[in-house]
Amino acid sequence: MPQEPAPHVSPLMEIEKDWIDYNGHLNMAYYNVLFDRGCDVFFEEMGLGPHYIKERNLSFYTAEAHVRYVQELHLGDKVRVSMQIVDYDEKRIHCYAELHHEDGWLSATSETMSLHVDMSGPKVAPFPADIMEKIEALASSQSDLPRSQNIGRRIEIKRKAV
Repeated sequence: MPQEPAPHVSPLMEIEKDWIDYNGHLNMAYYNVLFDRGCDVFFEEMGLGPHYIKERNLSFYTAEAHVRYVQELHLGDKVRVSMQIVDYDEKRIHCYAELHHEDGWLSATSETMSLHVDMSGPKVAPFPADIMEKIEALASSQSDLPRSQNIGRRIEIKRKAV
């Protein structure tokens, strides 16, 4: 029986004491830390981990990120990041991620655009063929995933019609 498409899911991570703000919940900056750690695992599986810059002098930078805070997290909570490729081209990857509490509820979402970078410039550069093959394979394996209604959202104040 073929495996159903699924987003990439990170290992479980625990909210740390130093991440709690004066309101008693996870400080907004640390949502990005959690998404970044989940992203690191995701990119490592595509061959874009810490060794990539050392071996090839290539890396990737986040060019844009949009985080939505849905439900607060507190000290000791455990979470996972699920991540999927929304789109890609020869130099960029557009990803969507969700941060879920271990009990399953959604805490936050993050949508990012990452650029592939030649560190000798640094300048944006095409992915090497072997990395592009991995990106294509992963994107293909996720192509039947439902597209979240949160992808492409923008910040706005919705006004009632008068």
